[in-house]
Amino acid sequence: MLDLKWIRENPAHLDAALKRRGAAAVSAHVIELDTAHRATITELQSLQSRRNDVSKQIGGVKAKGGDAAPLMAEVAQIKDRMTALEAQEKEQAEKVRGVLLTIPNVLHADVPEGADETGNVELHKWGTPRKFDFAVKDHADIGAALKLMDFDQAAVMSGARFVILKGALARLERAIAQFMLDTHTDENGYTEVNPPLLVKDTALIGTGQLPKFAEDLYRTNVDAWLIPTSEVPLTNLVAERIVDGAELPMRVTAFTPCFRSEAGSAGRDTKGMIRNHQFEKVELVSICAPEESEAEHQRMTHCAEKILQRLELPYRALALCAGDMGFGMMRTYDLEVWLPSQETYREISSCSNAGDFQARRMNARYRPVGETKGTRFVHTLNGSGLAVGRTLVAILENYQEADGSVRIPTVLQRYMGGKDRITAS
Repeated sequence: MLDLKWIRENPAHLDAALKRRGAAAVSAHVIELDTAHRATITELQSLQSRRNDVSKQIGGVKAKGGDAAPLMAEVAQIKDRMTALEAQEKEQAEKVRGVLLTIPNVLHADVPEGADETGNVELHKWGTPRKFDFAVKDHADIGAALKLMDFDQAAVMSGARFVILKGALARLERAIAQFMLDTHTDENGYTEVNPPLLVKDTALIGTGQLPKFAEDLYRTNVDAWLIPTSEVPLTNLVAERIVDGAELPMRVTAFTPCFRSEAGSAGRDTKGMIRNHQFEKVELVSICAPEESEAEHQRMTHCAEKILQRLELPYRALALCAGDMGFGMMRTYDLEVWLPSQETYREISSCSNAGDFQARRMNARYRPVGETKGTRFVHTLNGSGLAVGRTLVAILENYQEADGSVRIPTVLQRYMGGKDRITAS
């Protein structure tokens, strides 16, 4: 959420920032609502002061035996007016906040211009795509041939966009996640967390999924939501808190299922595991001081890249353009892994800096070291380190062999009981 005071003082800046995203100007509407709200508060304060003065006068008149009825009638009128104004003020405050919750973050000045994903800028590539001397299969066909990946039976019990993994593929997915967690905790300084998978509205409002993206989420019948990513509970570890500055940067990671309705992806990636309703991901979240967030963003991205390099999977890094940026983020780097069957790179990680946007929504602050008074909003960052299902997809396709077997990356073999290959049973 943006700072209302900043909007008042920088309406043209806000509208220009929204134009970069292809969004409509809103500053005039926000300021109109805010002006009316502030006028109501001013009138309430004035009436409160008048009521206090008149109440004192009533006591003086009564003490002298005078007629206090007119003054008492005025107090009654003031009370009625204040009751009406208090209800009005509450409604106006909710309207202002409601609008603020729908305004996206202001982009970092270095975010490239562009209307959509075609405007994203390639930063660098790593690795060389393998040249195959046989017809390449996609991961779904590989998994089916191994008899270890079943979309049909998953559809019987759950519908489209679900998968059942069996045997060595189920273990490989678990091995991928374990390798990622070990790397991020043992080498990259992240603390592993096992968070709730169900969260309240306030948690999703805090990280920006609500109210804008409700249709992309799964809501239960007990006023709770299934998490679309563990970014939500991990970032909310500091919600409504004042953190000691000495604890920053706070780096946490989690391996969880994620649930998304994929409401806006009809017809896209309908085959295979690229875009399922349920998938697994190792998430990285950092909470830091504002002056640390740009360096922390670079660090987080490098941590995600390290996983791909250890797995020896070719990838490229992109800077997302203005028109392709997420609602709550001010800057994002995407990592895209090479998929031989599609002969293209596909997203496997997004590492983003939200600045203080989420912190304002969550009221997450810190007290700088050495200061006893005053607090500042933290900066929050999140990234996939990596999407486990998509990593499995990339391994199956990049490590496939002509006989239908799949080689296991060297770094994963110790998690697979020493096996170096998956073959049909």
